[in-house]
Amino acid sequence: MRDVFHDELDEIGAGVAEMIRLVAAAVEQATGALLDADLNRAEATIAADFKVDALRVDLEDRTFQMIARQQPVATDLRVLVTTLSLVSDLERMGDLALHVAKIARLRFPEAAVPAEARDVIAQMGEVAQSLVHKVADVVEGRDLSLAQAIEAEDDSMDALRRKLFTLVLSPRWSHGTEAAIDMTLLGRYYERYADHAVAVARRTIFIVTGERPEPATANGIPPLR
Repeated sequence: MRDVFHDELDEIGAGVAEMIRLVAAAVEQATGALLDADLNRAEATIAADFKVDALRVDLEDRTFQMIARQQPVATDLRVLVTTLSLVSDLERMGDLALHVAKIARLRFPEAAVPAEARDVIAQMGEVAQSLVHKVADVVEGRDLSLAQAIEAEDDSMDALRRKLFTLVLSPRWSHGTEAAIDMTLLGRYYERYADHAVAVARRTIFIVTGERPEPATANGIPPLR
């Protein structure tokens, strides 16, 4: 029975890894659609979001069933309970990539990002991709040092959002209110994507150690619950 239990636990872990792969692909596709005014990539990102949503529902159902049937304890129980939070964070990351793609689609055939903001948005996309790929390594390898490094990298995303906000508020901004709102929303979407990546890393620390990391409230990351 315990062999069956751990096989099922491994399958849930594989499902979480697949969710990470999907949300990583989503933010890469969405950023490309945004910067290149690529309607096909925007539509592909939007259409693919249902896979993330469906996988979350499946993993939640399987996790609840395992808890009810197997009555796990210690680390196994932490893994299952924390998985419920992990898949919620990952689904939200997919939703945020979806929002980015929707802005690209809304402004097509024009580019949604003005020339002077392209570099900042491109960097935000790169940081988001770097973070989610690190998250994959953290979840797969239970790498605590890398989990802590993710929190440090998130600071660069916060700095980029502030830089974008400064551009929008500059007297030299000549693209009107609509573009300013788009940039403000995009900055928020990328920042929150990064925050959820940090939350996944912190939850992984909890799985391994059984200890909750101190809340990093200074940069807006919610405490583990």
